[in-house]
Amino acid sequence: MTFPVIDSHQHVWDPARAEYAWLDESLAPINRAIGLDELLPELRSCGVTHTVQVQSADNSQDTEVMRESASAHPEVVVGIVGYGPLERPDELAAILDQWGRDSRMVGLRSLIHNQPDPDWLLRDDVGEGLALLESAGLALDVVAELPRHLELVPILSQRYPRLRMVIDHLAKPPIGLGVREPWWTAIEVAAQNPLVTAKVSGLYSATDNMGSWTTDAVRPFFDRAVELFGADRLMYGGDWPISQLAGGYTRVWDGLAPLFGELTDSEREQVLGGTAARFYRIDPARLGAFSDDSAGGHR
Repeated sequence: MTFPVIDSHQHVWDPARAEYAWLDESLAPINRAIGLDELLPELRSCGVTHTVQVQSADNSQDTEVMRESASAHPEVVVGIVGYGPLERPDELAAILDQWGRDSRMVGLRSLIHNQPDPDWLLRDDVGEGLALLESAGLALDVVAELPRHLELVPILSQRYPRLRMVIDHLAKPPIGLGVREPWWTAIEVAAQNPLVTAKVSGLYSATDNMGSWTTDAVRPFFDRAVELFGADRLMYGGDWPISQLAGGYTRVWDGLAPLFGELTDSEREQVLGGTAARFYRIDPARLGAFSDDSAGGHR
């Protein structure tokens, strides 16, 4: 491969500096401060050269933790998907103006799956925020954990025709459950908008044992995504450190590698870097630091 490998979905967090309401003792292995330094050896071993760090909490402090991580590792972190209050458009406008002076800020995410109302993205005040995001040319990461969340994507596509959206974790397909619907049909409708992409990330078992996934269990859902989106609208994400709960970063990489190996060389380059760079409009200068010497091997 000649294009740098970009992990489009990687987290850092620090409970001493930001509130993570979802993080508790039931997630003991990751219920602590998580920094990029822990992951770097595995990134190098897997041949992953860059990451996009993604929001983990609905507060500005979490975004600052990511910005500091990116500043400490400019050779690795090439983009940040931060938090902005979509429901408070005046406040959001000021945040987006600030982000406009930092090329690392490439998108926005809000934890919509934690909202009591699954139609939260359709609220009028949130709509004003989405319109601001569309005008700013920044991307929206959609945490589509419920079937209804995935159904919202085509609705938003109609309301905001210039808004680029990426569906995180392929909208959590029912891996290991022995069923395909409603995901199978809903993802097809969502994929009809060419500005919608999806992340091949977080594809764990949907059973009680999230670590029981296998490559073969993931394959039909990956193949469906390739069929609907094409490689140029799919991007790899390691979902670390959540992936520690499902076998770890290297297991995820090695488990997806056979699926990527079934793609053509050009398709694989898109999924493993090209799509993320293009979709998030990553500053080419940040990718320019890539060199074969620093990349390690591609497994």
